[in-house]
Amino acid sequence: MFAIVEIAGLQYKIEQDQKLFVNRLKGEVGAKVSFEKVLLTVNGATTVGAPAVKGITVDAEIIKHLKADKVIVFKKKRRKGYEKKNGHRQSLTQIQITGITGFDDKKKEEKKATPKAKKENATDKKPVAKKATKKSDSESAE
Repeated sequence: MFAIVEIAGLQYKIEQDQKLFVNRLKGEVGAKVSFEKVLLTVNGATTVGAPAVKGITVDAEIIKHLKADKVIVFKKKRRKGYEKKNGHRQSLTQIQITGITGFDDKKKEEKKATPKAKKENATDKKPVAKKATKKSDSESAE
């Protein structure tokens, strides 16, 4: 079972008990966070949202806040004396996925709705008499 979730503007493929680094989230270490923008779920059957799957949420726990490795940006134009050196460290949050919820509720609703729908459809069906079709003039002339 996995899902594709949008977290802080980026999309991630997540599974149960997975640890991943995402852009910095608000919240303290140990806090529980929930993501409701689930774009796709696979649990036996694939469910694609338009734009998000309703009723499915992803729960996670913040493990720690940290910074990524430094990236050096160096710009130079030759023969002009222009050199510019800059660095950047992205702020990240490490989270652990604790669960993907909403599948059980959806299955229960489908199971409850299915027998009722079958009974209703069985009582609604009545034999329909077929109307006699007339032959067109060209067929009757032959």
